[in-house]
Amino acid sequence: MQIAFLGLGIMGSRMAANLLKAGHPLTVWNRSAEKAEALRPLGAQAAASPAEAVRGADVVFTMLSTPAAVEAVALGEGGFLPAMQSGALWVDCSTVDPDFSRRMAAEAAGRGLRFMDAPVAGSKAPAEAGKLRFLVGGKAEDLEQVRPLLEKMGSDIVHAGETGMGSALKLVNNLIMVQGLVAFCEGLVLGQALGLPRTLIFDALVGQAVVPGYIGGKRAKLENQEYSPEFPLRWAQKDLHLAAAAAFEAGVALPQTNIAKEIFRLADRAGLGEKDLTAVLAFLERDEE
Repeated sequence: MQIAFLGLGIMGSRMAANLLKAGHPLTVWNRSAEKAEALRPLGAQAAASPAEAVRGADVVFTMLSTPAAVEAVALGEGGFLPAMQSGALWVDCSTVDPDFSRRMAAEAAGRGLRFMDAPVAGSKAPAEAGKLRFLVGGKAEDLEQVRPLLEKMGSDIVHAGETGMGSALKLVNNLIMVQGLVAFCEGLVLGQALGLPRTLIFDALVGQAVVPGYIGGKRAKLENQEYSPEFPLRWAQKDLHLAAAAAFEAGVALPQTNIAKEIFRLADRAGLGEKDLTAVLAFLERDEE
């Protein structure tokens, strides 16, 4: 099976590396070519354009930052979608909104291609360890074709339903995750203002039912104020925006999501966008001063 992988950021580079380590031939492309070149020692073939990367591929994975980035790489100048061979499967692992996934599926179908949305839950460390969770929307037979590949990159696969449902579940996942982080960070800010040591707050609360489980994995970043990116704050804000926009289209209200979205937007404007999303704590602490 010939495979192409487009988008080699924090997540994509590690996902592609796991496919290569499992012995799968892989052609890769990234906007900054040095990230593609970095995978050559593992056996990757680096392509000069998205279109070149997908020629002859049976399966094409994309892992890109925004819906606009996905659309540009798929349908822009040198885009890959017109270059895919008939019957090939496009698996989009990007975090996008469900309407966008359905639109890309229609674009693919119009060219005799198949499409599956398969965003992932997990960040840098799970991606490196091959422990991501895939949230899949699309046909069961398409999922079965690529399941052996997904299992090299992840430890869990959830088939959420038809096209777009994987993207829908990912927005729900990130909405809950990010708001839990904001709540914990506000608790830290208040606790410290009331005289509680930061370490005591962690020791007393992390691991208790009141605190989201993943906060334990972020403890070192929060406690040591070390915000090297695993999931950049800017993309967390983007995901909240996508959730808010999807809620508008669905006719439901998400008041807390919109507040969190604006907190993250202000943190981005304060220069924290490229840092880990836990840097929202730095923004809240600075705002308090």
